Amino acid sequence: MSVILAALTSDPNLLRCELHRLQGQVLLQGEPRANAVGVGAYAQEEVLLQRFASSGELTLDSLAPPHESEALLFHSGQLPVGLSLEENTQPFRARRWLFAHQGGVQGFEPLRAPLLESLPDHLRRQVRGGTEGELLFAIFLRRLRDLGRTEDPRLEPEVAGRVLADTAREVAQAAARAGVTRTPTLNLVATNGTLLVATRSGEHPLFYTRLEGAAECALCEVTPATPETQPAVGAHRRRRTVVVASALKRSAGWVELAHGHTLTVGTDLQLHARPGA
Repeated sequence: MSVILAALTSDPNLLRCELHRLQGQVLLQGEPRANAVGVGAYAQEEVLLQRFASSGELTLDSLAPPHESEALLFHSGQLPVGLSLEENTQPFRARRWLFAHQGGVQGFEPLRAPLLESLPDHLRRQVRGGTEGELLFAIFLRRLRDLGRTEDPRLEPEVAGRVLADTAREVAQAAARAGVTRTPTLNLVATNGTLLVATRSGEHPLFYTRLEGAAECALCEVTPATPETQPAVGAHRRRRTVVVASALKRSAGWVELAHGHTLTVGTDLQLHARPGA
């Protein structure tokens, strides 16, 4: 099973610190072990995406971008032999959007052609890989386009969450029409750097938590003894970060997103989990 980890933080300068705080809480590898890993982050107006073959242990510290970033989306998974690492490794990117999915649809191939036909030409051309993830992303983008909100910097998290849930629902309905009897598992996560949305459809769990500020940080050598006059103390106390993860080492402090529910998070970092998938 693949693994997803996403974060949206109030202080882009402290994203590395927030990832470090997750040590001992989240898993970065599933079973079978991943052979393809991707991580996307933001650098002001740029969206940076790294994809690489996994050859050893992954660490949270190694995922942190070398620059400030308000959001991060990580995915590790097992690609079948013969599929291109560059074209098939998640997360996928389109302009400021990053997207990853976990799970799948049994007997997906018969659905591929009709779902591709539902896309406008420019999105159909972007689907170059052989996995369902890129096609799911294209459907999400098509639904945003139909609303005229693909590049809207004021897009409400609730709207993005509804579009994400509708994407999972559309694929599940197409599978049912095609006679697929097993309920699809479609955990979807997307961010544009200012909001984070996740939806769970199926048996595989998805979890979320919010990290509150604290005046301690091992990476920055901030301790309770650090003088209050140091700017780092106030910054670490003010920081807040929402994290979504599909695999945990320790569940204390985490909430499991219910099946059929969607999580939406905006710039205020308030969590809203509602039915809608």
